[in-house]
Amino acid sequence: NKEIPVITEDDVTYTVAKMTGIPLLRLEEKESEKLLKMEEVIHERIISQDEAIKAVSRAIRRSRAGLKSKKKPIGSFFFLGPTGVGKTELAKALAEFLFNDENALIKIDMSEYMERFNVSKLTGAPPGYVGYEEGGQLTEKIRKRPYSVILFDEIEKAHPDIFNILLQVLDEGVLTDSFGRKVDFKNAVIIMTSNIGARIIEKATPLGFQRTKSDDVYQKIKDNVLVELKKAFNPEFLNRVDEIVVFHPLEKEQLFSIIDLLINETNNLLIEQGLLVELDQSVKEWMVKTYYQPNYGARPMRRAVQKEIEDPLSEELLKGRFKGTHKIKVVLEAGTPVFLEAEESQILSGVN
Repeated sequence: NKEIPVITEDDVTYTVAKMTGIPLLRLEEKESEKLLKMEEVIHERIISQDEAIKAVSRAIRRSRAGLKSKKKPIGSFFFLGPTGVGKTELAKALAEFLFNDENALIKIDMSEYMERFNVSKLTGAPPGYVGYEEGGQLTEKIRKRPYSVILFDEIEKAHPDIFNILLQVLDEGVLTDSFGRKVDFKNAVIIMTSNIGARIIEKATPLGFQRTKSDDVYQKIKDNVLVELKKAFNPEFLNRVDEIVVFHPLEKEQLFSIIDLLINETNNLLIEQGLLVELDQSVKEWMVKTYYQPNYGARPMRRAVQKEIEDPLSEELLKGRFKGTHKIKVVLEAGTPVFLEAEESQILSGVN
């Protein structure tokens, strides 16, 4: 006799979550426990930016505790700061935290909406126009995945008419698409990023390594950035946003931590082969000195890890080197990273 498969509660929960787009955590009603540890969880993948993470966490908790209109989106944020300081990464972390999937992120490049004739693409072309049957680039994505983080990247580049659409979303939590359907945004998080004020932030830390942790210094930078923001956007729009968050430049120690995170990602792949990589501090310092550019934030560090660690390591592994080795130590010799076999007894303790 064939066994009849038993459908468990977990199976039903998973299937309903897949069909509706409602994250498992919401269905299991364990969200409140997680929300109380929000900063701690997000800091596992975001280095520094304490003020930004606290501001976002507080706003999300207010919404989830019922202290915000249920008709509006879960949260709305302006992320301001230089390139490469973690604005997009925090949006991904928020998607993963709230909806258990960093792919629950809808990213819209606002440089594609600089002209008036492009504005209708968000909600769909009018009847009779090209693209009418496709629906809106924003509304269709939200209809299919209502539990999402929506990232409007470089919002300052958008045509002014875009802000009328965003005002409606922030105020009423709903948009009408070209088919006349009401599209609900109340389960979405709205994030708008901008480089406005980036020069002010960079001037406050011209070498990229000066400390900005002092609350007074940070508040002064934020006040100056807000002055610039008010020149670019009208008060009616800014007043609808829950939090205006200013990101500060990365410090040297934080860049070392970012390199550690990137190497940890590499180790999560290597662990299947029984391998771990560890960088000597001298290698990290050399990478920061060689690759760091204040104008690009942490992004050059990813390129440095790929070029100086992953690329040469790939070649060594394909040549058959390090067979039977458990740990590879990378040291600096004559200004060049060198890969050495390390003793098994020195294996790194654990990989996240």
